[in-house]
Amino acid sequence: MNFPFENPGIPLLVLAGVLFGYFIESAGLSSPRKLTAQFALRDWTVFRVMFTAIVVAAIGLWLFDVAGWLRFDALKIPTMFFWAMALGGALLGAGMAIGGYCPGTSVVGLFAGRLDALFFMLGMMIGMTVFSLSYDSLQTVYQAGKGPAGQTLSGLTGLPTWLWLLLLAGMAAGGFLIGNWFESRRGGKISAKELASGS
Repeated sequence: MNFPFENPGIPLLVLAGVLFGYFIESAGLSSPRKLTAQFALRDWTVFRVMFTAIVVAAIGLWLFDVAGWLRFDALKIPTMFFWAMALGGALLGAGMAIGGYCPGTSVVGLFAGRLDALFFMLGMMIGMTVFSLSYDSLQTVYQAGKGPAGQTLSGLTGLPTWLWLLLLAGMAAGGFLIGNWFESRRGGKISAKELASGS
């Protein structure tokens, strides 16, 4: 027994977590000011980082599928529940706009020594506990508006995956241009100096 390394996935998960935290902190995304500035349409760094990650991951999965390394049909794609997604997205978005963190950045913020990140995480834990205790009574809402089971955009539309990837990349490019337009009119990105000074 050579715990924790008898499962090679554990060291990889630890490494991925360390790298994730490092890059989030390096980009300044562990500061709540970055996220609230995104909601104020002043600083679009969060949008750029997230959309770039989505495009890169989507292209990577497609290439893995083409190469036969990881088949799409081996991936579990959860069934959509439209009302639950809309309500959950609204609650999550409100929490992120008010608290300045998402679940991932709050962990990074906590390890960077931010006290507000601790309170955000405590609130998140309380919310998850309340939801789990209320799950049975909320099931009708949670399972309302059921969508097609396990469908991808390609499966729903019949369009090839590569075309959806081009459309996704085009959406990202368009979003980046819109972000540049807003940033030029709302004071620009929050600089590292501003983040450090808290001004």
